[in-house]
Amino acid sequence: MKLYYKPGACPLASHIVLQEVGQPFAIEAVDTGTGRTASGEDFRRINPKGYVPALELAEGVVLTEGAAILQFLADRWPEAGLAPQAGTLDRARLQELLHWIGSELHKAFSPLFREATIAEGRQAAQAAVAQKFDLIEADLADGREWLVANRFSVADAYLFTVARWAGYCDIDLALWPHLAGFVDRCAARPATQAALRAEGLLQ
Repeated sequence: MKLYYKPGACPLASHIVLQEVGQPFAIEAVDTGTGRTASGEDFRRINPKGYVPALELAEGVVLTEGAAILQFLADRWPEAGLAPQAGTLDRARLQELLHWIGSELHKAFSPLFREATIAEGRQAAQAAVAQKFDLIEADLADGREWLVANRFSVADAYLFTVARWAGYCDIDLALWPHLAGFVDRCAARPATQAALRAEGLLQ
């Protein structure tokens, strides 16, 4: 397997999960601005959508979209315990979270990564992120360590990946102590450390 990624971007969640399942894989960085991989390939030949993540399963077989990749990896290696069993309420909760993180929280950050966003727009985007963080903070206030069935799952990897963007966007996670604690717990996992180090995000 090969994961195409951009350091610190949303493919970090898939990278963490690949580390968690413990199967052999490679990674290759993509410059989404030029559309080239680190080895000089035209990335659109790999993923015509032009964005990451993309997971190459075999020659010519590529899976895209982060939520799909995360669930595929969890289901392909169930012994890693990264997703509840299909058909259960806990699995539906996991899917609910993956969709919400992708369509609401992840997207709320988007304006903050655009140079063209004016100051007023940045403030509105920061407020939108804060509103989403309020919801997560309320969920984690019951004392749980992880999002679903209090067991680390692919949803946790995704939330960690997106929540850590706060540090690049002038949003202080200390305002949400339960969420900040969650991010610290995720960051301390060996799989997370390995992924961060491989992407040059940790010395």
